[in-house]
Amino acid sequence: MRSGLTESPLNPLPPVIWLLVLPVVASEAVFALGTAGLIGGAEGVGLRLSAIRLAAFPPELLQRIWTLGAVDFDQAYRILSFSFIHVSLTHALFVAIFTLALGNMVAQNFSPAAVLGLFFGSAIGGAVVYSALLPLIADRSAPLIGGYPAVYGLVGAFTFLLWTRLAAANANRLRAFALIGMLLAFQLTFGLLFGGGGHGWIAEISGFAIGFGLSFLLVDGGARRALAQIRQR
Repeated sequence: MRSGLTESPLNPLPPVIWLLVLPVVASEAVFALGTAGLIGGAEGVGLRLSAIRLAAFPPELLQRIWTLGAVDFDQAYRILSFSFIHVSLTHALFVAIFTLALGNMVAQNFSPAAVLGLFFGSAIGGAVVYSALLPLIADRSAPLIGGYPAVYGLVGAFTFLLWTRLAAANANRLRAFALIGMLLAFQLTFGLLFGGGGHGWIAEISGFAIGFGLSFLLVDGGARRALAQIRQR
């Protein structure tokens, strides 16, 4: 038998990426079963709304810490849970696809622990910046829901990898930011056409910046490797 005939035609994904995607897939499966009336009884149709209420991150949680010093430990889980519940199937699909595609590329250069650090660090950092800036630009407070801030953190890590490779090749490093530019343009167009954009972009752009910055520390080989790639000619 010739070599390679028994190999899988699909590139296997790292387990850490499945760990991040499976909660999204599982929650959407539950919501679909509830909508079909197969689980949850009369309340099955409202499973998504109930999950959003339980998982969403209200910026008031952090704002109360800053202004009153009051920490609600019972609600602290929301700083992580908001990344795995989405307002619609389309919302969840985009997050899952980006996590699979970008996560797979990022995981080739980062350890599993570093990938988790990038994902959750970007989500938490995005939520913190969102909580800090939202009162300055909006009259009403809206909870944060969905995995885009974390996904944009992976975009930041991917941009970092491109940036260092372009620097090593003595090429124009600004080309590394083409992906984030296209994503922001797409979201702006989508928001103008269909509405409902909200202010989640604050957390998303923050997630990108945090993911890019964390990459200097979390990339395999650490900051020393990153600097060596930048200086290499």
